[in-house]
Amino acid sequence: MAPLTLALYQPDIPQNAGTMLRTCACLGVAAAIIGPAGFPTSDRDFRRAGMDYLDHVTIDRHASFAAFQAWRATCSRAGEPRRLLPLSTRADVSYLDCAYQQGDVLLVGRESAGVPDEVHAAADLALRIPMRQGVRSLNVAVAAAMALGEALRQLRAV
Repeated sequence: MAPLTLALYQPDIPQNAGTMLRTCACLGVAAAIIGPAGFPTSDRDFRRAGMDYLDHVTIDRHASFAAFQAWRATCSRAGEPRRLLPLSTRADVSYLDCAYQQGDVLLVGRESAGVPDEVHAAADLALRIPMRQGVRSLNVAVAAAMALGEALRQLRAV
């Protein structure tokens, strides 16, 4: 089992998705794509951003958030619990204050809309990246890399 999973909730920009999957490949992190995605995974921008690294990452595909939740439940029944940790500008806890655990699932939302209330409600702990006043958000691939880096540092998994 990979130490972490990065879940992409209904990604809508292929270049960002490809970049995040490339990051997963380089860091030994599993990936999950929760559909529907806003592009086909054969999209040339997606393939260009992921390059040949896409062949080096395990990608679980879930047709919906309900299917993803069913996967998490199956993992828990098998003795491999997967805490759900979405990154969100609405969260109160800094990603730096989280005590990461093996098997955690860091989740990033859609670039255009984040994640809906149902995903926030299912979270074990929602995390935010502290930012200066007056700015909206980081690029989703940058935010994912920051959170993965901290989680892997704590787990000493790289």
